[in-house]
Order: sequence, then C-alpha cells, then structure tokens
Amino acid sequence: MKKYAVLVPLLVLPLLFGCSSNKVAPEDYSGFLGDYSRLTEQENASGTKVQAWIDPNLNLTRYTSVYIEPTQYFPKPNPTDKISQQTLDQISAYYNQVLKREFGQVLRVVDQPVTDTLVVRAAITGVSSHTQSLHAYEVIPIALIAAGVSTATGIRDQDTVIATEAAFIDGGNSKVVAEVVRKGTGHPLENSSQALTANDLKGVLDGWAKDMRLSYTKLRTLK
Repeated sequence: MKKYAVLVPLLVLPLLFGCSSNKVAPEDYSGFLGDYSRLTEQENASGTKVQAWIDPNLNLTRYTSVYIEPTQYFPKPNPTDKISQQTLDQISAYYNQVLKREFGQVLRVVDQPVTDTLVVRAAITGVSSHTQSLHAYEVIPIALIAAGVSTATGIRDQDTVIATEAAFIDGGNSKVVAEVVRKGTGHPLENSSQALTANDLKGVLDGWAKDMRLSYTKLRTLK
C-alpha cells in the first residue's frame, strides 16, 4: 500500500502542475476582430510579446486626434457571485478611462471621429479566475498530496485572468489599420470563495493602455 501512496500523487502530477501563459490560443478568439489569420507574434514597444497585425502602409502622422469607443464586452458576460455586474461595469469603465489617459498624452481626445482621427475600438473578451498551478517547491510526494487536497477544496490562491481584443480604425474611411489580442494576469485571490473586484485587474489594464501608447509613439517615429 505504501508504494501506491507514492504512486498516486505522481500520477496526478500532470493534472496539478501546469504552466500559465499570457498568449491567447486561437480557440479562445472571441470573434470580435474580423480577421485573425493575419495576427503574428510581435514584440511591442515595452518588450512584451503580443499577437498583433499592423497595416504595412500605416502612416500614423496623419492622425491628430483619437476617439476611444466605449469599451465593450464580447461576448456579453453573465454576472455571477464571483464576478458581479458592478465589477464588470467598473472594469470596462476603468479600461476606457486609462485608454483615454494614455492616448491623451500623444493625441487630442475627441468625442466623435473625423477624418484625422484614430479610432480605438477595444473589447474585453474574457474575465475569469482559476486555481493556481503548483509551484516547483511543492512537487514532493507529501506536499503534493496536501496541495492537491487544497486545490480540490478551493484553499489555494486563485489567478485572475482578463483578455482583450482591440482594433485601430481610420476615422476617415473606417478602415482597420491595426489589431491586437492580449491576455493578462491580475492580482491573485486568496481562495475560490473570494469575489473578484476591479482593483484586482487595474494593473493589467494600466499596462495594456500604456503599451498601446508606447507602440503608437514608436510606430509614429518610423514614418
């Protein structure tokens, strides 16, 4: 019986010990963007790898203003005890706010697009939390059994995850000039019973908006 006590945790190791990634898998694309086939892995201005596409003929110097469309959810989520409607509303409102804040540093923010306007159309395509994978120091038989029980009972920390897809559009002709797909991990929750709040994801949204602004600035100087 003793050898089975050791064997069982080793058999469940692949189920409990995983790796996290901020790359969005094709099967998780929401359908918000029109064409995913042209996305490639690129390094943005901050050095982060993202899935993106940029029109090779894009000339950002023609834009003197930016219009941030109200951030939407796609598909529309159903609120739960874990993620309330109030939290969902706060997340989308904050994303909209930080996009205006960052782009406002390099372009004039307007209330409606005109011919010289770059339109930012962003969607939140997923918000969730899930039990964290085991860490390397936990992969010993006795600790693994304890960690496995903790995982099953919801005691372990919960990763918070959010995903976005964004299109950048010429305000004059409505042509899409760039697209990006990203996923990020926010502040962890203590257990599966703790509700997610907007504050848990604000750091991710801040980073996304800043990266967009830095990438815009970098691309503009290339033309």
